Amino acid sequence: MRSILFRVIGIFEIAGGLYGVAQMLHRLLPLGNTNDTILALIGLLLYAFILIAGVLLLEGDGRGVSFSSWAQVLQIPLIATPVFSYALHATAFINVFATVQSSPRLSIDWHFGSQGFVLALAGPAVSRIGLNLLALLSWLVLRLR
Repeated sequence: MRSILFRVIGIFEIAGGLYGVAQMLHRLLPLGNTNDTILALIGLLLYAFILIAGVLLLEGDGRGVSFSSWAQVLQIPLIATPVFSYALHATAFINVFATVQSSPRLSIDWHFGSQGFVLALAGPAVSRIGLNLLALLSWLVLRLR
């Protein structure tokens, strides 16, 4: 059972990493302003890391579990505040988040077959803090050596 779950995680990482690298290259190539270029380079490095982690995990390399664990940890937090925003997902996500305002509200959002990267020193007017449950579950599976 463990090897099947590891293979699924590896396949998701390869697919999401490859799709993310392609999207970041597309975002990088017009060579816009410096801020966009730096964010695209950071995203490119993150998705390349996720891609490599998936390949190593499927090959059974000793570093595969460690790299994949880090790749999943990078995808767990969802932070969107007026001051700072960060979110990363490769292939799929199941986000559970709380809207922080005068009347806090818990919500869930999910998507399959996508990638997303947000890193900014700005964000929405209404703050949201949450977790990517799929990444958290994958990280826990990888911890079951």
